[in-house]
Amino acid sequence: MGGAAGARAVVTGAARGIGRATAQRLLREGASVLAVDLDAEGLGSLAAEGADTLVANVAEPDGRAAIADAAGDVRYLVNAAGILFVRSIWEVGLEEWRRLYAVNVEGTFFLCQALGERMSAGGAIVNLSSSSAKLSSTIDVTPYSSSKAAVLGITRSFAYALASRDVRVNAVCPGIIDTPMQDKVLEQVAPLRGMTVEELSVARLKTVPLGRAGTADECAALIWFLLSDEAGYLTGQAINQTGGLVMW
Repeated sequence: MGGAAGARAVVTGAARGIGRATAQRLLREGASVLAVDLDAEGLGSLAAEGADTLVANVAEPDGRAAIADAAGDVRYLVNAAGILFVRSIWEVGLEEWRRLYAVNVEGTFFLCQALGERMSAGGAIVNLSSSSAKLSSTIDVTPYSSSKAAVLGITRSFAYALASRDVRVNAVCPGIIDTPMQDKVLEQVAPLRGMTVEELSVARLKTVPLGRAGTADECAALIWFLLSDEAGYLTGQAINQTGGLVMW
């Protein structure tokens, strides 16, 4: 058993990508994992691997209440649920803005509130932000970028609020990671740039000093470190995982 043996963990957005890899890493570390997503089919294999699964919408109060009820004596929370849409900054509509913020911002805030308050000393939260919270050059995903900047503010505020109880709260800012969300970005941004998906992918990776995309498993490893006791003196931080694309 690993370093999370006997601990209860909640991971949202667990059906795919970084959330899925994180749920799997926590299972390998010995945690009892509640894997949450709207995609019941995507959660199926995690159940086969030993996770408890819950189909719930983090954007809705009832969904968050269901998560809190199923969480039990939670030690770790990973807010990985997130959505993104590609739209010109001049064409973003109010309803899609509100829908994105309901998932990315409200879901993160209110789950930190509901579960952070019940964590005992040694508990930890990791929120998924993005390198786009620090870079504003891709104006076709402005609502997403701004929501991920809000996640950083939420992270710092809860880090202060929970520090006296020895509960830590940090954020990870992934860059170009090989996930279904990145595939979606490439497919939708490429025509706006007058490029093929392959051309855009090559051009983006040229901006990364390490010259490659990251993997979901690499992100899960960092998230586990931030949850673990080895990161016991880290709180309120926004850790870049960008291959050098962002260094501040």
